[in-house]
Amino acid sequence: MIESNDGIDRRSAAPMYDQLRRLIVEHIENDRLQPGDPLPGEHRLCDQYGVSRTVVRQALGQLEHEGLIERVKGKGTFVARPRTAESLVHTLVGLYEEVERRGGHVHSDILRHERITADAEVARALELDEGAPVVVLERLRHVDGDAWSLSTTWMPEDVGTHSFDGDLREASLYRLLAEQGIVATHGVRSAEATVATHEQAQLLGLTAGAALLRLRSVSRDESGRPIEFFVAYHRGDRSRFEFQLDAATSRGALIRIP
Repeated sequence: MIESNDGIDRRSAAPMYDQLRRLIVEHIENDRLQPGDPLPGEHRLCDQYGVSRTVVRQALGQLEHEGLIERVKGKGTFVARPRTAESLVHTLVGLYEEVERRGGHVHSDILRHERITADAEVARALELDEGAPVVVLERLRHVDGDAWSLSTTWMPEDVGTHSFDGDLREASLYRLLAEQGIVATHGVRSAEATVATHEQAQLLGLTAGAALLRLRSVSRDESGRPIEFFVAYHRGDRSRFEFQLDAATSRGALIRIP
C-alpha cells in the first residue's frame, strides 16, 4: 500500500499527475517491490489521493512510458521488468547472438518457413526480379521465456535453402548460414516506433495499440549482394536499443518519412 505522508500538494506548481508519479516511484523503492508485484489500481489511487481518473491515468501512462510499470488489461498494474539493452540497430548481430552474449536464452516458434515468390517490396530489397523464388521465415521470438519480438526474414532461394538444414527453434540463422560460407559483412538497418495490430498483440501478449519498435534491415555479403531482408517488431516494454558512438567511425542519417 502506498503510504502518503505528504500526499498531493494542491498548492504546488508541480502538476498533480507528476506528484502522484513520484509517490508511486517512492512506494516501489521504499517497499522494495520486485518485477511482477502488483500496484494499486486506478480506482484505489483516485480514492486514496482525491484526484481524478485523468490525473491517475496521466501518472500511470508516464510510468509505463518510462518502463517502470506495466498495465495488463483485465489483470491490473504491476512493477515492470527492467528493459534489456540491445545493439541490434547498429551492428550486424542477430537477436540470438545478442542475447547469448549476455547469458540469456532465445527460443523461436516457427510460424512460417517456406519457399514463395517475391512481391515488389521483397524483390526491391533483395535486388531480385518480382516473382523470383525466395525463402521466407517468420518467427515469434522468446527471450528467457518471455515473448519478445515477431520477425519475418526473406532470403534469395540459394541462400534460404540452407535455412532448412537446422532446427531454428533453438539455433541462430546467422550461424547456420555462416557454416555454409554465407556471412553478412555490411548492410543498413532502421528503427521506428509503431503500435501493435490485433494479431501482433495476441502473439506478443499485449493489448492492441501497445508500443512496438519496428526494425527493417537489408544485409549484404562481401561482394555487396543482398542475402537477407527482415522486418522485426519488438515489444517496447521489454527492450531498448543502445548505440555505441565513436566520432571517428559512426555514421548515420536522418530519414524523412513521407
